[in-house]
Amino acid sequence: MQGDRPIETEAWGAGDAAPALVVPGGPCRDPEYLGDLAGITEVRPLVVMHPRGTPRTGGRSRGWWNDAEDLVAIADALSLDAVDIVAHSAGTRLALAAAARFPDRVRSLLLIAPPATWLTGTAHDGAILAAQRNEPAVTAAAASMAAPTPTTEAGFQRAIRVEAPAGYARWSDLERAHSSDGGMTLAAALAWFDAIPDDAVDRVLGAALPDTCVIAGDRDILTGVQPVRDYARLLEADLQMLAGCGHYPWVEQPSAFRDAALGWLGR
Repeated sequence: MQGDRPIETEAWGAGDAAPALVVPGGPCRDPEYLGDLAGITEVRPLVVMHPRGTPRTGGRSRGWWNDAEDLVAIADALSLDAVDIVAHSAGTRLALAAAARFPDRVRSLLLIAPPATWLTGTAHDGAILAAQRNEPAVTAAAASMAAPTPTTEAGFQRAIRVEAPAGYARWSDLERAHSSDGGMTLAAALAWFDAIPDDAVDRVLGAALPDTCVIAGDRDILTGVQPVRDYARLLEADLQMLAGCGHYPWVEQPSAFRDAALGWLGR
């Protein structure tokens, strides 16, 4: 527990191996959207964090840099000296903050579909990927992403719905159904970016980071592609770029994702 608020967790899978800790994205999105991560719990148990600002933990984030302390608290509660972290999307910021601030507590990082421009400064190329799709729903999503950030909860929820097609390489019934899993709120998302040190990027890149793997999709409009390639290079990470895949590889390319994730976690 940090900041007088217990951080809720959820254990997935069983077995004798130490669990990996999972940080969902969003930011502050209910982890329901993670599904079973393509069944990787059949091989490796997971403990899923419900970050501040999600329904089960409640409250508000203290900013992803400070919320890294919550991962350490979870590791302490599990009696784990060092942990393997699996993080998706916005959650990868918290994972990197934990690795930079508490290097002796993080054994490895598996970073899935990470937003990258904040770390690399690389121009975002998502609009190019969107234009290649030539689909009305994707065009509308890209236009919404380029508009100013909504300032009301109703506007935020509307933007989530409109922008959902940009998260997937295809927009079929499977992806439509998944896009509604795991809600998040404007207030929680804004709080995620509070109190971030001005030198956060320098501290991450200057840290002795653990072994790191990045899994990304080559059709991910949300992150872009070149920023993620540069991100992996700067972190000296192994990069697994999945073909025909967007922001949710365990949904879109479950076999390829499972192989990549277990290849890393089982090494």
